This record gives sequence, structure tokens and C-alpha cells, in this order.
Amino acid sequence: MSDQDPTDAEIVEAASAAAERTVFARYNKSTVRDLDVTVSYENGELAVDVYLNAEDSADDPQRVANDAALAARGAVDELLE
Repeated sequence: MSDQDPTDAEIVEAASAAAERTVFARYNKSTVRDLDVTVSYENGELAVDVYLNAEDSADDPQRVANDAALAARGAVDELLE
């Protein structure tokens, strides 16, 4: 990693991408009715909200949404290390 800190935009993008990867690792795109990933990073504080509406499957959409939010936070932690 370079000596430069990532920009707020890079942090938000990394978090959003990680959340989406987590959701689509568990669901086919065709089974996802609605996915809303909202990420903000201001004054060193990360906020992540994931809403998922998916067809019935073995995975609970709320649990997957929570896992996606955790993955987003983990991606940001790695980026800031």
C-alpha cells in the first residue's frame, strides 16, 4: 500500500463492493428482487446499511444482509491498515 491514505470515496467504494460480493456469493442475481447498499464515511466514521429482498432460499436474507455489512466493514479495515 502507498503512503497515502485512501480517499473517502475509495473507502465507500471498497465497502459497497464488499457488501455486494457477499450478497451475490449467496444469491444468484436473478433471485435478488431488491438490494440497497448505503455506505457513508465522514469524519473517520463508517456507516453501512444493507437492505436485501430476495426469493426464498436456504439463506435468510436478513442474515445475509448483516453478513454483507460486516464484510463491508472488514474491507474498510483492511484498506485502512
